[in-house]
Parts: sequence; structure tokens; C-alpha cells
Amino acid sequence: MEAVIKILFIGDIVGKPGREILQERLARLRAELNLDVVIANGENAAAGSGITGAIAKSLLATGVDAITLGDHVWDQRGWEDEIDDFPTVCRPANLPESNPGRDHVILDVKGFKLAVFTVLGRTFMGLKGDCPFLGADAMLKKLEGKADGALVEIHAEATSEKIALGWHLDGRAVAVLGTHTHVPTADAGVLPKGTGFMCDVGMTGPYASVLGREVAPVLGRFLDGMPRRFEVAEGDVRISGALVEYDPVAKRAVKVQLITVKRAGGR
Repeated sequence: MEAVIKILFIGDIVGKPGREILQERLARLRAELNLDVVIANGENAAAGSGITGAIAKSLLATGVDAITLGDHVWDQRGWEDEIDDFPTVCRPANLPESNPGRDHVILDVKGFKLAVFTVLGRTFMGLKGDCPFLGADAMLKKLEGKADGALVEIHAEATSEKIALGWHLDGRAVAVLGTHTHVPTADAGVLPKGTGFMCDVGMTGPYASVLGREVAPVLGRFLDGMPRRFEVAEGDVRISGALVEYDPVAKRAVKVQLITVKRAGGR
């Protein structure tokens, strides 16, 4: 195995703008950063809510190696019948076992078997899963002997819940990376026992927006409380994610940093 493996975890892909920037930039980014594996959260890829089989195929075709999902996993009609067709797509692991889809993915990264799974937070979240702390413990137990290490995504609203999970899994996970709030945080780093951490890796989509949606209707809803349709915005499109450098010999992350890439021409 290589001394260090480079993992890029891309934050929530929002709608067509998020999909398009991956088509335009990901292949070059893989080469520039000498990436070994790319994982992306795709739960907002279909018009901002959910994913479809066709969109999953298009994301994998851009060079994404695995797709994770979050609380919008079942928003698109029919996806529950398609998800089992995708061996490198996983739904949150702490949903009921009766849910379709895989609860983890294992990727061969230059001989290192990297497991990837997501747990949903429970604080301020609409879709309720089992306890993310106990769920992550159970998944790590399940993966013993099957994987050399696990990257854990915590898809949650509360920063305290994400940070707490990082400490809970320190020394037991390759990295604990947060998604869902769409805003990249300034706390990328390595915890004392060697687990990489970032509270939120940001979104891949339009930043001239309110969390990926057009500003005017969201602002209007805050001002008068009337319902409106929140369309996906289009301006200032970026890829946002966390680059994790992991030493499989030392069994610890050596570096975690925010990666931000703007669309050609600054659109």
C-alpha cells in the first residue's frame, strides 16, 4: 500500500448546478490533487431533494467512486426500487433494517479496504434514525474483518452532535465528516487519536443562494411566513469537500483540509 492515501469527500451535491460542476471539474481535480478515491453525498442532487437512478449513474460517470445519502434519501418517487441496483451507493446505516439499499460500501483503495457509511443525527432532523452513536458502534463491529478502516459521515443539523460523534469515534475511524448544513466549517483537522474530522464539508452547488436555493423566496418566507417554491439557485457554483490524507501503516489521518473549487468563469 502507498504511504498515504488521499480521499476527497464531497459535500451535498445540490441540483443541476452541482452535478454540472462535477462533470466539468472533477476529472481535472482528481489529477491535480492525485486523489485515490472520491466519495460524494448525493441526497440533494435531484432538483435539491433526493436522487434518482439516472442521476446516480451520471454522478458515478464523473469520477465519483461512491455516493452517500441523508435525510432526503426517499424524496424521489421510485428510488426505493432502484437503489439496490447500485453497489457503490449507500443509504444511512441507522435507518430501520427494512429500508431498501445498502448500509455501507467497501472500496478497494490501493489495497486498503475502506468502508464508507453514514449515520443520521437526531437533533432537529425530520427523518429519524436510531441513535447515531450506537449505530456507528454497531457498524464498526459489523465491519470487523471486512474492512481495514471506515470513513464515517454524520449527516446532522446540530454541530454539537457532529463534534461529539467525532470524539466518540476518535481512534476508531479513518475520518468523521459532517454534512447536511451546506456551510463549510473552519475546524478541519486530526483528533488526538488519529481520526480526521470536519464538522461540515459544505455543499457542491450554488453559493449565491440560501443553502442552494434562490434567495428571494427563502427571504420572503422568513419575512411573512407564506409558503413558496424554493427553486435551486444558479450563481457562484463551487465544489466543496474535505481532503483527507490517511496513513494506513500508522493507522491515522495525517491531514484534513477544506477543498473549494469554483466553476469556470466564476458562474
